[in-house]
Amino acid sequence: MRVLITGGFGCIGSWITKQLIERGASAWIYDLKEDWRRMDVILEPDQIEQVQFVLGDVTNLDRVVTALREHQITHVVHLAGLQVPTCRANPILGASVNVIGTLVMFEAIRQLGGQVEQLVYASSAAVYGPPDDYPSGPLPAHSRLLPTTHYGAFKVCNETNARVYWLDHQIPSIGLRPWTVYGVGRDFGVTSEPTKAMKAVVVGRQYHISYGGWQDLQFVEDVAATFVRCLEASYRGAGVFNLRGVVADISEFHRTLVSVEPAAAELVTHGDRQLPIAFDLDDSSLQRDIGAIPRTPLDEGIHRTIAHFRRLQGEGRLDTSELEG
Repeated sequence: MRVLITGGFGCIGSWITKQLIERGASAWIYDLKEDWRRMDVILEPDQIEQVQFVLGDVTNLDRVVTALREHQITHVVHLAGLQVPTCRANPILGASVNVIGTLVMFEAIRQLGGQVEQLVYASSAAVYGPPDDYPSGPLPAHSRLLPTTHYGAFKVCNETNARVYWLDHQIPSIGLRPWTVYGVGRDFGVTSEPTKAMKAVVVGRQYHISYGGWQDLQFVEDVAATFVRCLEASYRGAGVFNLRGVVADISEFHRTLVSVEPAAAELVTHGDRQLPIAFDLDDSSLQRDIGAIPRTPLDEGIHRTIAHFRRLQGEGRLDTSELEG
């Protein structure tokens, strides 16, 4: 595979890139600027040497078409997008990047005929409304979408546009809806706080998770593996799938963290505010259409994350800037 990854310098993108390189695929990162700091702590030096950078804006159709054509890209992972706070503060900018940028990817693929075999893009669990808006029990992927943020609304728009591109042009795509992704490299956004709490424990600092309640904790290596598996799948259509990791409340996360690192009992605290997104999501359609998906137990995911942080600390490469203030 020859894979172009937009927004590939982020946490999920870096882990996807690592797994692609380990599979012998070729990877190009398409972004506005080079920022290797996450890849530097996730990939091995010889793996980073195999990753190529392409300068470009996801809203520039001509530039995207050129990048896909020049590098003979066969598969695309579209992760580029602005997060909830930016979309709230500047909805027009958020729509330009998150919606227009996604339309550009589909249109570029359409213009290149059958060169690109599969597009896998990041949607979000933010397409759902608060838990109280739904009946109890796991929600199937086709449940009613009731986003409470511009970010979530933009993701709904992307899912709908993907369906239209399949109906009009038979452009296949798979949209995945992550929830709380945790692991090394997750240093931005509200749901990065469980990961920041783990890093704080490693360096012996106090940390307060600002919310509580229930969420779906998804180990980043599992999420990356799911993206890669979807790239490899011979799926035809415009599929949109829930991801599911370990559904737990923050109190359970805290207890598990303490069981792995007892010092967390004194260092980590949390609030009680429920994030307004349904958390009990059914991924059976993903397992049916794509295949078995890895699901790392919470204690193992926490242990592996902390072990990785400790290794970086021992090498003098653990960045704690996101813990400041």
